[in-house]
Amino acid sequence: MKNKTVLVTGGTGSFGKKFIKTILEQYNPKRVIVYSRDELKQFEMQENLPSSRVLRYFIGDVRDLGRLTMAMEGVDIVIHAAALKQVPVAEYNPFEAVKTNIIGGQNIIDSALKCGVKKVIALSTDKACSPINLYGATKLTSDKLFIAANNYKGKNDIKFSIVRYGNVMGSRGSVIPFFLKQKDKGYLPITDERMTRFNITLEEGVNFVLNSLEVMWGGEIFVPKIPSYNIVDVAKAVSSEIPIKIIGIRPGEKLHEEMISEDDAINTVEFKDYYAITPVSDYLSWKLEDFIKINEGGSVCMEGFQYNSATNKEFLTIKQLQNLIENHI
Repeated sequence: MKNKTVLVTGGTGSFGKKFIKTILEQYNPKRVIVYSRDELKQFEMQENLPSSRVLRYFIGDVRDLGRLTMAMEGVDIVIHAAALKQVPVAEYNPFEAVKTNIIGGQNIIDSALKCGVKKVIALSTDKACSPINLYGATKLTSDKLFIAANNYKGKNDIKFSIVRYGNVMGSRGSVIPFFLKQKDKGYLPITDERMTRFNITLEEGVNFVLNSLEVMWGGEIFVPKIPSYNIVDVAKAVSSEIPIKIIGIRPGEKLHEEMISEDDAINTVEFKDYYAITPVSDYLSWKLEDFIKINEGGSVCMEGFQYNSATNKEFLTIKQLQNLIENHI
């Protein structure tokens, strides 16, 4: 990050704010561009972040190719975090999700190629793996676009990679803030008591993106090794006294999430703290053996491997969840 110009789409979201604050505190970037479409959130971010001469605020939508290209002039690194992320909203407004998550993703690619960007990381979601809802389908399509962009970069010295992880603890719209608001109503609504999810904190998500920037070749989907939780345990961690009410699974909702499917396993390399789903395109100058050799300690996953929130090796206890809520919410 030293002396680099960084642009973060969705820069006023939960991840964007934490990422920008982190690189300002720990690195010495030349310039940091906050790109988002909400002027109020940008105003609030300016009020909450220390004044910095390297920060720039751009009002703009990833759907707007011209504005995006203007903002990306002279940028070295792009972190693409902008998306429509709420499952029910995407189901009800499907083409709006397509315009932001798919067309917006292609606009990022086109602008980055035109402006000479060096590295692009797009944030994905566990819902992009074997998707059953529109949000997951749009993010899977976006992932495919960013991976394929490495095929036609031509002489551009640029790399496109993906970071995929699970539910971010405490982010807007996530379950724990919802449960905390719900306490006053006398019950906690749960769609299904069998439900499990992956869990990652904002800080862990930011650090994983920074680490992925260091090791990326272009074309990988990086997946962190993170714990799971049972939704009932989350409710008990919020309050052991308030009753639980089962309300039924919503449209597009899974019982369990997975980040690596059985079909992806044959192209997945396991490292100490993460997995990397490697590209299979014949057009990429990619050699899996070289990737493993350079990133010491990696091994190809066994056939039939899955990374699923229900079969994950690590589950958070109620006590661990209480500690995380106290420290991160």
